[in-house]
Amino acid sequence: MSGETKKDEEYGVLLYYNYSTIPDLNSLSNFYQSNCSSLNLLGRVRLAPHGVNVTVGGKLSSLESHIAAVKALTLFQGTDFKLATSHYPLDDKVAHECGFTSLSIRIVKELVTFSSHPLLNPPDVSNAGRHLSAVEFHSLLQSAVFCLPVQGLNEESPTESEKLVLLDARNLYETRIGKFHTQSVETLDPEIRQYSDLPSWIDNNAEKLRGKNVLMYCTGGIRCEMASAYLRSKGVGFENVFQLYGGIQRYLEQFPDGGFFKGKNFVFDHRISVGSSDADIMGNCLLCGSSFDDYSSRCRCTYCRMLVLVCDNCRKQGDLYVCELCQKHGKTVGSIPLIEESKSRVTSLPIELKSVSTGPLSSPQLPCRHAVGTVCPRKLRILCLHGFRQNASGFKGRTASLAKKLKSIAELVFVDAPHELSFIYQPCVTSPSQDCPPPAPESCKKKFAWLVAPDFLEGLEIDWKMADGPFDPLQYQQQTDGFNVSLSYLKKVFSQEGPFDGILGFSQGAAMAASVCAQRERLKGEIDFRFVILCSGFALQSAKFEHGSINCPSLHIFGSDLGKDRQIANLASRDLASTFEDGCSVIIEHDCGHIIPTRSPYIDEIKDFLQRFL
Repeated sequence: MSGETKKDEEYGVLLYYNYSTIPDLNSLSNFYQSNCSSLNLLGRVRLAPHGVNVTVGGKLSSLESHIAAVKALTLFQGTDFKLATSHYPLDDKVAHECGFTSLSIRIVKELVTFSSHPLLNPPDVSNAGRHLSAVEFHSLLQSAVFCLPVQGLNEESPTESEKLVLLDARNLYETRIGKFHTQSVETLDPEIRQYSDLPSWIDNNAEKLRGKNVLMYCTGGIRCEMASAYLRSKGVGFENVFQLYGGIQRYLEQFPDGGFFKGKNFVFDHRISVGSSDADIMGNCLLCGSSFDDYSSRCRCTYCRMLVLVCDNCRKQGDLYVCELCQKHGKTVGSIPLIEESKSRVTSLPIELKSVSTGPLSSPQLPCRHAVGTVCPRKLRILCLHGFRQNASGFKGRTASLAKKLKSIAELVFVDAPHELSFIYQPCVTSPSQDCPPPAPESCKKKFAWLVAPDFLEGLEIDWKMADGPFDPLQYQQQTDGFNVSLSYLKKVFSQEGPFDGILGFSQGAAMAASVCAQRERLKGEIDFRFVILCSGFALQSAKFEHGSINCPSLHIFGSDLGKDRQIANLASRDLASTFEDGCSVIIEHDCGHIIPTRSPYIDEIKDFLQRFL
C-alpha cells in the first residue's frame, strides 16, 4: 500500500489554538463550517474575539488539507498545529462525551473559561510567561537533577535549581494519571475540579510561588497562556514564569520514553489518554487502590460529576462513587437518599432540616436523566434563604416564576431558617375592645427567621401573639441576634444537602448570606460556594464591613431610589453592595417593589450573571 493511500485511510486528531484579534467572527465561523464540513471533520471549534481553540478528528489527509487552508489565513501565522495519528472513535459513549460525534462551532467570550466570575484584574494574554520548547524545558529539569548551570538561555531564565518549581495547570483527574516528577524540583498540584478554579488557588497559594522560577505546564499549552499571565500580573516576585510550549503533547513527541513526565497525558478527545513507551501506571482505583489509569468507563463522582478511576473488578452497574475532593468535605455514598424522580423534594434530616427543591429530581446528588442512558448537563444548584417570618415552601411559591425562567440552567433549593417564630395576629379593627381569637393553628404554616431580636426566647415563645402596633418597616434593624446558630445550621445544610454553586438570599436571608460571604475564606471546607445573589439585602447592624472588603462574585438586586421597595431602603441595599469588590459585583435596580423581578430586562441580566458559572 502506497504512503498516500495509507494516509487517506488513517484517522487522526488535530489540536491547535491561536491568540490573536479576530476582526470578523461570523466570517471566520463560516470558513470553519464550510471547510470542516467539506472535509468531514468532527469535533469542537471555539471562536472568541481574541482567538481560536480547535480540536477536530478525521482522515489524516483531510486534516492536512485543513491545516493548509488555515495557514493561508494571515491570522494563523506561527500557529502550532498538533497532528497525531489515532484509532477511529470506537466507543460511542466516549466519542459523544468528547464531542466527536458531530461538528460543533461556537462563538464564545473566552477560549477556555479561566475564572467562574469576573476578575478584578483580568489577565492580559500578551503578558503570558515565556515559552520554553520541550528541549529547553527538559534541560532546565535536567540541570536541576545534576546541579548543572543552564546554558543557552537569556538572563530571564531560571538558573538556580532551589528556586525552580513546577506548576501543573490541569484538573485533578488529569494529574492523577500522569505528571512531571523529579526529586530535585517540587511539583505543585492545585488539585482543582475545573480550570476556572485555578485563579482562586493561585490567590490562596501566592506565597509558594513568590520569588520562584515557575515552570508551568498543561496538556497542549492553551491553559498556561492565561494562567501564566494571571500569575505575572501579581507584580513583584512573580516575574519569572515560564510555560511549556505545546504542552505535554509536544514534550512526549520529543521524548518518547517520557523523560521527566511519568504516566499518561489525559486528552479531551476519544483517545482519552496518550502515554509514552514507559508503561508505568501512576493512577489508582478509587475503591481498592490498585494501579489503574483507564477512564474509558467514564465513571463520575455522584456529587460533582468529576471523572474518577474505578477498576474493572470494582466497577458494577448502578454503583455510586464519591471523588476524593468530595470525600474531604465529608460526602459519602451512604448519605445519598434513594428518591423517586419528578417530585419536589421535602427531605427530613437528623437536624430537622427541611428543604424544598424546584429541580426535576429529588436528590441533589444524582444527575438529571431524560431517558435511559442519557444524562443532561449539570445545572447550577442554588441554596435559597428566605426572608424574616417566612418559610421554605412560601418562598418557593413566591419565586415560582424565577424558578421557571431559570429551569434550564439552575435548580433552586429552599430551606427553613432555624429560628421558629410565634404567630402574630392583628386586633379587631372595628371593635378594638373586643377579644379577637387567633386563627386556627392547623390553617397556618410555621414561620422562621435567620436573625431574631435580642429578647427572643428560643423555644419559649407562645404560639400566638397579638401585634403591638402597625407594621414597622425598620424592624429588620432590631433583629441582630441568632447569627451563630444560623451559621452552624447552614454548615449542616451544606454537609447534608450540598454541594451548592451559589446562595440566593432575600431580605433577611440576603443579610445572612452576605455575612457568610464575609467569612468565606474561614469557612472553606464547611460552606463552599462560588457566587451569591442578594435580593433586597442589607448589612447586619453588628457587622462592620469595609468598602470593597468582601471578595465574592455577587449579584445585587434591589428597588430603585424612588422608594419602590417600602421595606428595605435603597440606601441599605446599596451600602451592602459597596462592601463587595467592584470588579466582581453586579447591580440590578428595579421598580417592582419588595420582590425578585422576573420580567425583561431584569431576568436577562440575572441569566447573564449565572451563565458565567456554567
